[in-house]
Amino acid sequence: MKAKRLWNERTRLILIMELAIVLPAAVLVILSATHLKHIQRDRGVEALFQREFGEALAISEKRLNHKAYELMDDVRKDFPAPGNACSGNLDRILAGHPYVAHVFLYTPEGGIVFRSQPYRLQDSGFHQEAEYLSTMFAGWFKVDFSDMTEKLTKLQKKGTPYYFDGTWSPRGDKRVYQTIAIFPTIDEKTGTKALAGIAFDGDYLRDQFFPQMLNEVMSRNVAEAQTDKNTVIMVHGKSESSPLAACDGWDGGTPEVERNMEAVFPGLALGIKLRGTTLAAIGQHFFRSSFLTLAGLSLVLACGIALTYRNVSKEMALARLKSDFVSNVSHELRTPLSLIRLYAETLEMGRLTNPEKYQEYYCIIRKESERLTALINNILDFSRIEAGRKEYDFRETDLRELVRNTLDSYRYQIEQHGFTYEEKIDEVPPVRVDREAIPGKAVNSPLPCRWIQHRTKPQQQQHNVGGGVGNGSHSGCSSGENKIWRAPDGQNPDCRRRTGHGRRFAR
Repeated sequence: MKAKRLWNERTRLILIMELAIVLPAAVLVILSATHLKHIQRDRGVEALFQREFGEALAISEKRLNHKAYELMDDVRKDFPAPGNACSGNLDRILAGHPYVAHVFLYTPEGGIVFRSQPYRLQDSGFHQEAEYLSTMFAGWFKVDFSDMTEKLTKLQKKGTPYYFDGTWSPRGDKRVYQTIAIFPTIDEKTGTKALAGIAFDGDYLRDQFFPQMLNEVMSRNVAEAQTDKNTVIMVHGKSESSPLAACDGWDGGTPEVERNMEAVFPGLALGIKLRGTTLAAIGQHFFRSSFLTLAGLSLVLACGIALTYRNVSKEMALARLKSDFVSNVSHELRTPLSLIRLYAETLEMGRLTNPEKYQEYYCIIRKESERLTALINNILDFSRIEAGRKEYDFRETDLRELVRNTLDSYRYQIEQHGFTYEEKIDEVPPVRVDREAIPGKAVNSPLPCRWIQHRTKPQQQQHNVGGGVGNGSHSGCSSGENKIWRAPDGQNPDCRRRTGHGRRFAR
């Protein structure tokens, strides 16, 4: 019943431990693993990066457009009225704004006045570009002037001052991207309506505007923690994969996220990626790291469970030892107290007639009192040893005398059980020992009887000690337990046992 009760108590404690610690932790690990699988299935990490990249591209395009509007406004304020438009006025605009390749003004009455950077016209490719644009806009405005004027007027009322047209103009054996801003203008004196246009230089856009603005945009995005410092951005044509311009650090490859630039730079697209890696690789690294972390947490959890189980088992074993200790202490104290009470009652009742018996009983009471004191001291020493406060007093000691005195305390019990007690202690040199600790060890050694069996004929109990404490022979004793039993008078004692004298208190 005791074993079953302990097993049930252990089971209960382990079950409580699992419900309080293991179960929540296991549920957390399982839910985390399931959540990671859902993220992996839905490509959640990549979607998160793509969303952040999309927001970064929107901000970047807005800043590029803002800069382009500033440059256009700076040119527009110098534009002459339709009645004053001439080659000289337009050439002065070109001279003051070198990033402008061409300017023009169209009226239905006078046609188109188209001017290009004079110092660039010596280049055959640039001259070809100027002729191409002049012919294209003259033909376009001749057909759609009214519709275009009405459309631009409505855009201005909505807060959009320009209409941008992106084109890939031929320049020699290559094509150059240009964006052309078109806006309506009117002569306040005559009321003449006209369409004006400003074309950015393609080389300026490719070599200066886009690289400078992309670097500035990325620096601000990183400073404002909108993108990672390894993020790079570039501009390319919608139908082309190679970049038209890129920020510093662009290492090639395919952009992870793209955004069409429809407002100021139609026909171009912004692309963004991480330098040296891809979103797919980042997602795989994230999942590997997360699963490894969960595996580590599971291992730590398992180790914690094992450690907790071990500690619980140790505490339960310690509780059992404490319970046994209390039981043993009770019995160990009961034995000398019973003897003291027995002989004290005998003396009190005056049944003794021989004076020598009085002296013998007094001696027995004194020795049992000393043994009781020794038991109590052993208990106190046990507590000090457990607390690590036990101090030993080492002095030169005659072991023969110390062992003889210890054995004499058992002489009466041995003789009362029908044994003849003899001792033979060889010469032992003095040694430095603790006089209080050694008797306790001697009591728990094979020298005293742990088991005393009564037989019909008296037995002889002989202890031979040579070369120090601990080498002895004994008959009628068993070294298995600390047990002594006294049979009632007239009864044949046969191998019965009772708890004896203090073995469990020594260490």
